[in-house]
Amino acid sequence: HQYHPLDSLTPSEFTQIQSIVTKAYPKSTYNLTFQYVGLKEPTKQTVLSWLRNETTTNPPRQAFVVARIDHQTHEIIVDLSLQGITSKKTYNGYGYPLLTGEEQEDANKLASTYPLFVASISKRGLKLEEVVCGSFTVGWFGEERKNKRIVKMMCYYLDGTLNADMRPIEGITMTVDLDEMKIIQFRDRIIVPVPKSDGTEYRESKLKPPFRPSLKRTTVVQPDGPSFNIVGSQIRWADWEFHLSFDARAGMIISVASIYDPEKQQSRQVLYKGHVSELFVPYMDLTEEWYYRSFFDVGEYGYGLSSLPLEPLRDCPPNAVFMDAYFAKNDGMPLKMPNVFCIFERYAGDVMWRHTEATDPEKLIREVRPEVSLVVRTVSTVGNYDYINDWEFKQSGSIKVTVGLTGMLEVRGTNYTHKDQIEEDVYGTLIAENTIGVRHDHFLTYRLDLDVDGDANSFVKSKLRTVRVNDHGSPRKSYWTVDRETARTESAARIKLGSEPVDLLFVNPNKKTKMGNLIGYRLVPYGVVGPLLSDDDYPQIRAAFTNYNAWVTAYNISEKWAGGLYADQSRGDDTLSVWSKRNRSIENKDIVLWYTLGFHHVPCQEDFPVMPTFNGGFELRPSNFFESNPVLKVVPPS
Repeated sequence: HQYHPLDSLTPSEFTQIQSIVTKAYPKSTYNLTFQYVGLKEPTKQTVLSWLRNETTTNPPRQAFVVARIDHQTHEIIVDLSLQGITSKKTYNGYGYPLLTGEEQEDANKLASTYPLFVASISKRGLKLEEVVCGSFTVGWFGEERKNKRIVKMMCYYLDGTLNADMRPIEGITMTVDLDEMKIIQFRDRIIVPVPKSDGTEYRESKLKPPFRPSLKRTTVVQPDGPSFNIVGSQIRWADWEFHLSFDARAGMIISVASIYDPEKQQSRQVLYKGHVSELFVPYMDLTEEWYYRSFFDVGEYGYGLSSLPLEPLRDCPPNAVFMDAYFAKNDGMPLKMPNVFCIFERYAGDVMWRHTEATDPEKLIREVRPEVSLVVRTVSTVGNYDYINDWEFKQSGSIKVTVGLTGMLEVRGTNYTHKDQIEEDVYGTLIAENTIGVRHDHFLTYRLDLDVDGDANSFVKSKLRTVRVNDHGSPRKSYWTVDRETARTESAARIKLGSEPVDLLFVNPNKKTKMGNLIGYRLVPYGVVGPLLSDDDYPQIRAAFTNYNAWVTAYNISEKWAGGLYADQSRGDDTLSVWSKRNRSIENKDIVLWYTLGFHHVPCQEDFPVMPTFNGGFELRPSNFFESNPVLKVVPPS
């Protein structure tokens, strides 16, 4: 393994951190749990100096720990080189840290021995041993102060299927105090039929005929092996070089991505760091058991903690290489997640560029270059949803970021068995008998610390404007032109896309091409979706960072999480929208792009019992970054 200052914490480092913290807070005296343990990264200048070989010493390895100690939240910094704690403080603000998998599992087990719940299950004629439960964060709805870490539990019925998501037991609400690990509220409001198990099976080995036609085998063969090289966590492919790491909260992190420019004969910076910062999923059901479901999947459940091993030949093609990751359990000890990343070269028959020259009928000229790209993939399964996350690097200099949504709908049980029976707003679609697929949104906010050929950048909004032709010099009546505006402060860099045609650029104002154009990278969205909730609705107050599709802020190493460091039961007082109100200068500065891609999901019957994948994403594309087409001289594979 080759050291890199941005490497994820190793198993031995997790063990050291656990030892140092438990020594300071012995479990014989303190009630201690580790909610989050991650790398406390060195400053950007320290990392860049190390990469440029300007220092002979490695930056110190430090960890940021969020722990619950005697029912209070503590922030602890551990220095691994000093083998000690260098900073610690108690957090007394709004919100709570990540839920751990262990405490969710413990909470889910409480129902089976709770007398009122057992009686409710019996009243419905259900078998207690076939009941499973899940924990749901509760959000914030104007309460002055919540002094307890609580979740609400909803339960499901198996009995003939493993697809519990499709068989909710409606009407029962239980509230669990996570610190005390006990049920503190119970309500059985209404009895609704549990949806049938018929048609809920999705496992290949259990499905019954008739089957769809089988396709002939398709495979990917690289007889000479892959073209990429992995040293430690550093990946090199074609002209690209970047660092790959894992975080319990963010999941996949791409860092220090640079591309070699053969014309300049040097590697040039593109992206210092990129990752999912928050994932906001509000449901549109106002019933008592549903109204609070407005999840912050990154800040409440952990996008990394929700990652699961990828299945070779199914999740990733035969030519993929896999990498493992580690995170800290509730007790601080490391847990291995095998095959959490796969890296592979993609050739899907796409064309990088082509042209046919037919001006001379006797001499047809045709040039074609196949598109081969490098993909880094991970999957996060947050409850019922599976998010397939790809970062795709292209030889042209583009970085394509996509997410595919699949898995199970979150459904509500109902008395209805046919659409014609429905005369009210049921907040969704009847997708099967007694089963409502509830309408909802997904908003993924990415933190993209672009450093385009250096860290001093500016943000340029180019508006495409129609111009009327009033003179008689041309038979045309109109054309369009481009009005460019450089955002000087953060307030000028909040963008709602879709209302007018715009081009969004990160440029380096200190560098130009030979033609005099500013060197830059363009944000290319693949579809535009914005929130439909009112600004004064409590979930939207917490998720005000989705009010704009794009934001640009001054670089601050502590501003990582768009929904705030403590998202569970947060009040929206520590979010991207709040930081942006400082209105800092962003012209010719080290700046960060935040981009939110969204989905409005109106369920349909094709989503039952498991959803076909639907995709969204964006592209970071060179714009006058190179002097000419950078893939003109790419040699296609033989």
